Amino acid sequence: MGVCQVDKTEMLEYTNKVMNTLQGYICNSRPRRFGKSITANMLTAYYSKGCDSQDLFAGLKISEASDFKKHLNQYDVLKINMQEFLSATNDIEHMLKMLNEYLIFDLKEQYGQVRFRDEKNLVQVMKDVYSYTKHPFVILIDEWDCLFREYSRTRRHRKNILIFLDSGLKTKSMLRWPI
Repeated sequence: MGVCQVDKTEMLEYTNKVMNTLQGYICNSRPRRFGKSITANMLTAYYSKGCDSQDLFAGLKISEASDFKKHLNQYDVLKINMQEFLSATNDIEHMLKMLNEYLIFDLKEQYGQVRFRDEKNLVQVMKDVYSYTKHPFVILIDEWDCLFREYSRTRRHRKNILIFLDSGLKTKSMLRWPI
C-alpha cells in the first residue's frame, strides 16, 4: 500500500487573499495529530524571508496562484510554540514573562543594528525592527490552545492570557496577521 500525499498549499492562497483583513486572524483548530504543527511549518517556509523556498513549493497548487511570488519569503516570521514555554514554567505570569523575554532576545540578536527605544517592551521592539526593515511580521502560534487548557482555571489567568495576546497581536501596521 502506497503513501497518500495531499497538497495542502491551497491554504496559502486563502491566507494571501485575507491578508490585512479582519479575516486574516486565522485559527487552525483541528484534533490532536491532524497536522497543525506541519501547517505552521508550511506557513513559515512560505512566508519567512529567512527561507528560500520557491523550489519547495514548485509544482504544488500554490505555485499556480497569481500572487504566489508576491508573498513568497517576504516577511519576518515569529513562530512561537506555546507548549515549549508552558513546559518550562509553573504559572501563567512566569510563562508570559519568559515568552516576552525570549522573543525580545531573539529579535535583538537578529537585528543588532537597530536602535531600540524600550528593550523590555516586545511590541516596541517589534515596531523598532519594522521601522528599520520595513518588513511586516507574520506571527504563527503553535499549540496556542495549551494556554487555555492549562491556565484558564481562574478569571485572572484568562485575563492575563487575553491581555498578552491583545496587546501584542492587535492589528498594527507592522503585522500582517497572526495565526
